[in-house]
Amino acid sequence: MARPEKTAAVAEIVESFNDAAGAVLTEYRGLTVKQLQDLRRSLGENANYAVVKNTLAKIAATEVGIEGFDDLLKGPTAIAFINGDVVEAAKGLRDFAKANPALVIKGGVLDGKSLDASEIAKLADLESREVLLGKLAGGMLATLSQAVYLLNAPLAQVARLAGALEAKATEDPSILAGGAGVPAAAEETPAAEEAAEETPAADEAAESTEA
Repeated sequence: MARPEKTAAVAEIVESFNDAAGAVLTEYRGLTVKQLQDLRRSLGENANYAVVKNTLAKIAATEVGIEGFDDLLKGPTAIAFINGDVVEAAKGLRDFAKANPALVIKGGVLDGKSLDASEIAKLADLESREVLLGKLAGGMLATLSQAVYLLNAPLAQVARLAGALEAKATEDPSILAGGAGVPAAAEETPAAEEAAEETPAADEAAESTEA
């Protein structure tokens, strides 16, 4: 590949990484042209599935600051650059891989951090936002601070936490009921008490100003 073409190809991959909410690396060896077309259609607007050269993808990943990709970029590689719901796209790739074993999910990247294949699988197993909100309303999580943390945590971190929480829940089922297994937000209590103690002083100051 001529240098100008190589530079343009790398720039295109860099732009895809920067514009995407996440990316999933796959090996497509053995898939037919029709199966690749079916995969692209199944992802719809959620992702742009593109075949890439490993050497160019490595350069692009380095340029955008992604580490840990070298071991994943082996064999015929195609990347699903996810533009929509990351969880839904991961589910779509997982389901397609189950029906078409020639598609191998090797790993990916979310929030600038690389994920291995098992973490992508955990991401695909996450429930929808609506279901999570329903469980929050039902008291699955013990404190509001934990709920806010879960909904705002980067998906890459949620994917990693999912496995740890599953193992923890196996040892202590009370976690799922908001029991002893769920750590309380102890650090927030003193701040709340201090705020309550400061309120009368603030009121007195306001009264003095008005007088």
